[in-house]
Amino acid sequence: MPRPVPKFTVNLAGGSVAIAFSTEAARELKAQINQLMESLRLVASKNTPDATGAKPKPVRQPNMEYQHTGEVFLEIFCNPNIYATPFAAKVNITLRDDRIRLITEAQLSQLVDDVNKYIEDMAQYIETSH
Repeated sequence: MPRPVPKFTVNLAGGSVAIAFSTEAARELKAQINQLMESLRLVASKNTPDATGAKPKPVRQPNMEYQHTGEVFLEIFCNPNIYATPFAAKVNITLRDDRIRLITEAQLSQLVDDVNKYIEDMAQYIETSH
């Protein structure tokens, strides 16, 4: 019996949600998360005083707005300008189809882990199914 295709599971504070997702979409999401992490690092560095004790003027970083349409619509949003560090950052997640809409929040660090795990699971699935 063939092994089922892995689903992309997003772990939330009060549970999890799993959706069909492509490896390509996961890689695109990972690239956008990497850009977001860089923005968060820049924001955090602007909150650190320099040698004179003065804080550099903050430069507004762009929001991350990821959207994917597949079996369900997935949107992930984060404003990097409101978090002191990447570890404090949260993302807003919207999942919807014609029957249901889920709007929730998740830790960015957890989403990073979830995306990496999905990419690994898909690589293993592809390797064992050929």
